[in-house]
Amino acid sequence: METTSGYIAAAGAFLGTLIVVAIYHFVIVRGAQKRLGSTLAAHDSLLGGGDHGAQSRLSGIESELQATKVAIEGLESRIAELEKRSNRDLSRAGFVRYDAFDDTKSDLSYALALLNREGDGVVISSIYSRTDTRTYGKAVAKYAPLANASQEELQAIERAKSSGMS
Repeated sequence: METTSGYIAAAGAFLGTLIVVAIYHFVIVRGAQKRLGSTLAAHDSLLGGGDHGAQSRLSGIESELQATKVAIEGLESRIAELEKRSNRDLSRAGFVRYDAFDDTKSDLSYALALLNREGDGVVISSIYSRTDTRTYGKAVAKYAPLANASQEELQAIERAKSSGMS
């Protein structure tokens, strides 16, 4: 009888363990499976994109990326050309008004320097007197006049040089 009661006790323990495993499965594992199933569904919908498969979406992204690369290369080329041109533009200007003669007292004489970023360009001077006006132009290279320059012309060149420092 001892063996029969041992079998019954073992069967009861096995049945109790089976019930605990079933409860654990329905409470814990089943909830985790539902969460995993919803995560997989979200993943499939993101990659699948509805009626289109993940492969077609990825190839579409690749072709858009290639088109973007071509557009960027075009923009880089255009920017390089604009930068090259901007080195030659007359982007720096300096202007000085002054009285060339004591008897005029009107500040109608002036020196105007028009230079590019490298300091090349021209300085133009207009000297006003009561009887006439004279205009002079002098070449400038690397912020230095190529001919003798007046103090006002040098000041205009210096103002032009510092006008591009912003």
